[in-house]
Amino acid sequence: MANFSSLGYFNASRFSLPGSIPEWFGVRLSGLKVLDLRGCSIVGGIPNSLGNLSSLAVLDLSDNGLTGFVPESLSRLEGLSVLDLSRNLLVGSVPASFGFLRNLTLLDLSKNNLSGFIPPDIGFLTKLEVLNLSGNGMSSLVPSQLGGLSSLVDLDLSFNSFSGSLGLDLRVLRNVRRMVFGNNRFSGSLSGKLFAELTQLQVIVLSHNDFSGEFPDILWSMPSVRFLDVSENMFTGTLPNSSWTATASPAVYNLSENMFYGDLMDVMRRFSVIDLSNNYFKGKVSECARKSAILYRNCFRGESSQRSVAACASFYSKRRLPFDNFGLPVKRPPPPKFDEKSQRNTIILPVVLGGLGLIAIVIIFLLLLILCTCKRRITNQRVTSVGPLATDVIPKESLQLLSLGKGFTYQQILRATREFSDANLIKHGRSGDLFLGVLECGVCVVIKRISSPVKDAYLPELNFFSNVSHPRFVPLLGHCLNNESERFLIYKYMLKGDLSSSLYRTESSDGASLPSLDWITRLKIAIGVAEALSYLHHECTPPLVHRDVRASSIFLDDKFEVRLGSLNEVCAQEGNIHQSRITRLLRLPQTSEQGPSGSEFPLAGTEEGRKRKLPV
Repeated sequence: MANFSSLGYFNASRFSLPGSIPEWFGVRLSGLKVLDLRGCSIVGGIPNSLGNLSSLAVLDLSDNGLTGFVPESLSRLEGLSVLDLSRNLLVGSVPASFGFLRNLTLLDLSKNNLSGFIPPDIGFLTKLEVLNLSGNGMSSLVPSQLGGLSSLVDLDLSFNSFSGSLGLDLRVLRNVRRMVFGNNRFSGSLSGKLFAELTQLQVIVLSHNDFSGEFPDILWSMPSVRFLDVSENMFTGTLPNSSWTATASPAVYNLSENMFYGDLMDVMRRFSVIDLSNNYFKGKVSECARKSAILYRNCFRGESSQRSVAACASFYSKRRLPFDNFGLPVKRPPPPKFDEKSQRNTIILPVVLGGLGLIAIVIIFLLLLILCTCKRRITNQRVTSVGPLATDVIPKESLQLLSLGKGFTYQQILRATREFSDANLIKHGRSGDLFLGVLECGVCVVIKRISSPVKDAYLPELNFFSNVSHPRFVPLLGHCLNNESERFLIYKYMLKGDLSSSLYRTESSDGASLPSLDWITRLKIAIGVAEALSYLHHECTPPLVHRDVRASSIFLDDKFEVRLGSLNEVCAQEGNIHQSRITRLLRLPQTSEQGPSGSEFPLAGTEEGRKRKLPV
């Protein structure tokens, strides 16, 4: 078989082939398009040589005894559409480089011993229809980038240790039909906006988590839902007081072991089966509800196996809600005797305490005012206005490299950018090319390659970031300055791009119109830009002017928070830079690394250097 170099399909599924996969599979079977070895009793590791099968479209090694790590070499199979490694004994993490398998429609790594987190680059697999990572030991948050899986139909992350809340980034998965997040550590409330646009959703499993808060009303009325399981959480709320729609399909709901309460409503007629056990529903049960509902351990009147009167009364009284006491008369305690002296003391005591508290606040404010005044007076005597320095007088050794993030090796830069592949190139900048990179930990970054003709262009920028730390600027994560011919700066990747790409939306390739920014988000962006400019103008000594504020220099993260970039035109403000004492006193610094009068740093660059672009 080793001589079958033209073999295109090899399907031995369910045929016993004990032993390991030969290394020569990936060397001599170069024309292989389908390799199906599911259920063949195979053991050992997955050969790295399988990454050489450039024509491979289907790789199914599921239901075996494979061990070891998932090889990163599989990410070279750019034509791969199906990758199924489920039901094995694989360990380690999901390779971040799997984000380059842009033709994948199915990725199933379920029921292994994988750990770590979901690589954010998985969100770039726009053709992916099935993502199954269930039954592993994966943890951390679900990355917001999964909202980019526009073709996803089936998403299963159950039986892991994922935590955090379910963000609204998943609401754009308009084609998803099955969403399974059960048996994890998710918490927080559940927004109804998450499901408002998921009109194809049929199966929702959120059981065995730590969700809390009101149960979204929309989940009662979604006509497409056939099965919903939210058991063993801390949801609360009542059944909706809405009429039953005869056109809605019968559904199976499991609401057991939560904190739902109130009376049963007419909407109960929709469910073929509904488990309401271990909640706090009350009142009488209709014959219609008794046919389809599981009712034990609630507060129903006249039903067996219910909670005690004390437990039900305590639950409703804590929420100041009426309770029928199972139809029994309520024993009310005698009214307390009126005590005029006690009432007078109750009025006087808060007045006295409030007055003392107000006096204490005024004293503390005056002390802080005096302290800030003295501190600024000392600082103004010691600090002189520092003008811009020339690039050629800034030695690299004087830069505070420890404050400029992590140092990377040239080999790490090559791996992150796939050796500066054209597919990773974002654009050509004045001082260097910008590449999309993926670090070994799976984090997406932007890498600027500074070529030799402008190799010193990075010094003003490094000088800026070594003295400034503010949340409104694009973060500098690291650098690679050991290579003489080329130097690199590594920035945080801004998921939403720049403001121009968000404002001027076009239609997508499938003809669907893209949503524009709402006015609340636009106001949020405007405030963020104002905060960044206010910091440059009022919190830096000398005051700085950006001089290049435009939509393309305003970047947005995944929550539409502003990160100001394009710092190439920043320069010291000309003219009188002294502010009045009271203005500078009330305009306190906003970052932990500022001096008393703001960031006291020399902005590097000559007059010509100040006009040179600082690419971000």
